Amino acid sequence: MRFVPTVAALLLAAPVYAADEFTPALQAYMEDEISGWANAPEIVAAIKAQNEARDGITQAQIDEMDQAWRASVGSPSSDPIAPILNNPVSDSLRARVEESMGTITEVFVMGAHGLNVAASDVTSDMWQGDEAKFQDTFGKGADSVHISEVELDESTQRYQGQISVTIVDPETGSPIGAITVGVDAESLL
Repeated sequence: MRFVPTVAALLLAAPVYAADEFTPALQAYMEDEISGWANAPEIVAAIKAQNEARDGITQAQIDEMDQAWRASVGSPSSDPIAPILNNPVSDSLRARVEESMGTITEVFVMGAHGLNVAASDVTSDMWQGDEAKFQDTFGKGADSVHISEVELDESTQRYQGQISVTIVDPETGSPIGAITVGVDAESLL
């Protein structure tokens, strides 16, 4: 029987085991599995609806919403979390997680301001706009991809890499938001 160390053991025991070891596998997973559904019509429609509803929002309002979200993380059935988790797009994201049989740990969709539109599970914050997953995708335009380092994720408590891509309006080709898919690192070994 061959010994296969866990990702956690590799990351803790061998600091030279760089996250770059996972980048090709994450890139392949994005191309083979995620690219086919990331721009699904229901995702695009939900982002467009939030962008329209949040038109003119200020950074102070975004910060207030993010603080309210963080204060409610332990109560996902309350505002402001419930509307994000309890919508048809979030249901379809949960189905994607389930269908992946453990490979996908989480999925969340962000609008033009970096605020969550839909999520498979509660994220640690509502505003992703200050993070690379949003800045390196939506902030850089259509066809932009951000692949994170593998690390212990606060919300899923699993070692994962995150694949984030820009979502575009199929009618105009303009960026309208982004999607992040957490991928269990052990599933890539």
